Amino acid sequence: MKFTHYDLGILIKNQVVEVSLSGNAANVYLMESKHFQEYKRARKRFGIGGLMMHTPVRLIVPHSGHWLVTLDFGGFIGKVDSNVKVYPANTSIEP
Repeated sequence: MKFTHYDLGILIKNQVVEVSLSGNAANVYLMESKHFQEYKRARKRFGIGGLMMHTPVRLIVPHSGHWLVTLDFGGFIGKVDSNVKVYPANTSIEP
């Protein structure tokens, strides 16, 4: 299964990760770096997210650590362009 990932580095609790998609719907997951290796090997998804039909998707970092965003089609064929932004903790973001 093909996937795209963004290494966000160290984030702190309550930062907002915004993912925008253009194209097909996709599985979007915010996961800790320790789970990324397992995701690559077994395609198990550990983290926050799921199938996203509408964007932007805003995910809140639950605790400080090293975080990544992954995008995939769950084994199906698709094409999507993506963009990821990270905002400071407690930022008010307009819909």
